[in-house]
Amino acid sequence: MNKIRYFDHAATTAVKEDVLKEMISFFNLEFGNPSSLYTIGRSAKRALEEARIRTATAIGAMSKEIYFTGCGSESDNLAIKGVAYANCNKGNHIITTKIEHPAVLNTCKALEKEGFKVTYLDVDEDGLISLQDLESAINNKTILISIMFANNEIGTIEPIKEIGIIAKKHNVIFHTDAVQAVGNVKIDVKEMNIDLLSMSAHKFYGPKGVGALYIKEGIQCRKLQDGGHQEKDKRAGTENVAEIVGLGKAIDLAYKNLENYNKKLNELREYFITQIEKRVPYTKINGHRTKRLAGNVNISFRFVEGEELLLKLDERGICASAGSACSSGSSSPSHVLLAIGLQEEFAQGSLRITFGEENTKEDVDYLIESLVQIVEEVRNKSPKYLKFIKNELKIE
Repeated sequence: MNKIRYFDHAATTAVKEDVLKEMISFFNLEFGNPSSLYTIGRSAKRALEEARIRTATAIGAMSKEIYFTGCGSESDNLAIKGVAYANCNKGNHIITTKIEHPAVLNTCKALEKEGFKVTYLDVDEDGLISLQDLESAINNKTILISIMFANNEIGTIEPIKEIGIIAKKHNVIFHTDAVQAVGNVKIDVKEMNIDLLSMSAHKFYGPKGVGALYIKEGIQCRKLQDGGHQEKDKRAGTENVAEIVGLGKAIDLAYKNLENYNKKLNELREYFITQIEKRVPYTKINGHRTKRLAGNVNISFRFVEGEELLLKLDERGICASAGSACSSGSSSPSHVLLAIGLQEEFAQGSLRITFGEENTKEDVDYLIESLVQIVEEVRNKSPKYLKFIKNELKIE
């Protein structure tokens, strides 16, 4: 079997050894319920609060502003629905974008069925919103702006600080889905005027099944889950101590090594893009070339189906994605790629490569050689491509 070369870090990451080591004892030795008053319960509670401090420190928040959840999608639901329900006496209008993750888009659609009004902002060809369009969309019923920090498919980083300034100016609550950004981008929620921020541990080398939501002190956000009084009465249910410990350790490690991590990923990304553009014709890089996540490349190959490309890469031991992992299995073109104006022909042939810290230049060279060969092979079997080349070369 081929060696596995993993290039899908936007979908998930492996738990780091140091993270796993810190989690282990909370599965069987320090297994107490953090709500219990005896020794092992208090030990679990201390571990919970240490993770809360680490998480808060990483994004410039206070520990009391961090609430642990089960994943990024739950954090998005709690943020958007919680704010909508808690502030519906002030208005019923929400602003988001057309390129959000389904956890945000489908939550907004659910609220529309309950009578809330939602504006879905357009983006430009790079995936960036217009700040002017955002400000123009605000009215006296607007209670929430929810715009992702960095796009999960094309890697474009939105002007978050500027969005925060506009939200603050109009006294509108600002939530950002930062699932792709946390661990990849320096974040200061106070400086950026962010009121709520969602994250998920498995995107930055922590475990799956645990996330967190930052809620600025004073922001009204109604709980969605009834039960006990855990997480300061915002999220009922016994906390998943071991995985929360893992989240805290992972985010601590990520931000201690952020500069070196981004430098390495930037170099791999630019090397990959340069080689592919040089060696594979009829390709297009999607997303902003500089305002993007360090490890993200979204590239479209004309006359190639993304699904076939992925299967042939998999045969060579290469893991990649055709877009969001949460929409895999869908034959429809990516809503993100269509929103940036990509023709369906290009959107269907898109590939998302997301690098991580274990990737080497040798791995990237193997990926490049594989793509060059596979794309040529697939295109040479495509009647559309052969007809196109015949016309291009004016072959009779």
